[in-house]
Amino acid sequence: MRGLLYYFFRRVGGLVPVFLGVTLVSFVVIHLAPGEPGDAGAAFNPKVSAQAGEKLKELYGLDRPILAQYGSWLGRFFRLDFGNSFVDGEKVTAKIARAVPVTLVLNGLSLFLILLAGIPLGILGAVKAGSRLDRTLTFFVLAGFSLPAFWLALLLMSFLGVGLRILPVSGLTSLFWEEMNFLAKAMDLARHLLLPVLVSSVTGLAGIARFVRSGMLGVLRENYIRTARAKGLSEKAVIYRHALRNALLPVITILGLSVPGLLGGSVIFESVFSIPGMGRLFFQSVFARDYPVIMGVLVLGAFLTLLGNLLADAAYRLADPRVR
Repeated sequence: MRGLLYYFFRRVGGLVPVFLGVTLVSFVVIHLAPGEPGDAGAAFNPKVSAQAGEKLKELYGLDRPILAQYGSWLGRFFRLDFGNSFVDGEKVTAKIARAVPVTLVLNGLSLFLILLAGIPLGILGAVKAGSRLDRTLTFFVLAGFSLPAFWLALLLMSFLGVGLRILPVSGLTSLFWEEMNFLAKAMDLARHLLLPVLVSSVTGLAGIARFVRSGMLGVLRENYIRTARAKGLSEKAVIYRHALRNALLPVITILGLSVPGLLGGSVIFESVFSIPGMGRLFFQSVFARDYPVIMGVLVLGAFLTLLGNLLADAAYRLADPRVR
């Protein structure tokens, strides 16, 4: 227990300078990018003068050196204050808090379906390696992985939404959402989430399935698997009790890397389906040069990436005694 606590605090201590370095690089890069806040509005308004643009930069504090701006931002960050949006003056934390639940539900359901289907398909492919079933599964899984996500989304929207009119193609709720009862609201939300979750699951299924299949093939050749079979254990016990645990080690890495995606959002899915999540918020903020919102989203993504790596390492120690 003492060794585990020492390992944990040592890892966390090592992640702090990495996190601060990521925030510094992100802050500098977004401020060095071409364009300023208000450029998009000024482009369509000939009455906006150069003096007005300079006053806007002074108001936002953008006329100061970059390191001074970063120091001010870092001081607010330690107080958990990400500032206000340049676009509408709303608190950045309020914008993120409104978008996080949407993205969490969407990506959580997608990850659940990916694991629910990908792990059994990987096991089946490894057990039946080289068979016609294995080749068929490999073909369809890789075909789904190879399809561009936006093209598949548009194809399903055209077929199921526009052609057959059985599923909505944008948003999270219908126009008369407020007038529905609880059951009708749940059904309406499920219908709106079905297409985004399906598209996200299809494109992410192949990775899990192939990792599990590759890991199982390597484990099934190990001597202790032959020993387990020689002792008379059933094939089901050999597969699920002895082989699967070690074969899931690569999947643990993928799950650790999936933590940022749970809250980070998907720009493609959320933009195509007009879902007000983190991905769409980040996309709109980049085009508006809304620096406080951009930094808020990037900081959240950096924190979740480091947290995912830490959780993956901890899960490795639990799953594999050799790591301990």
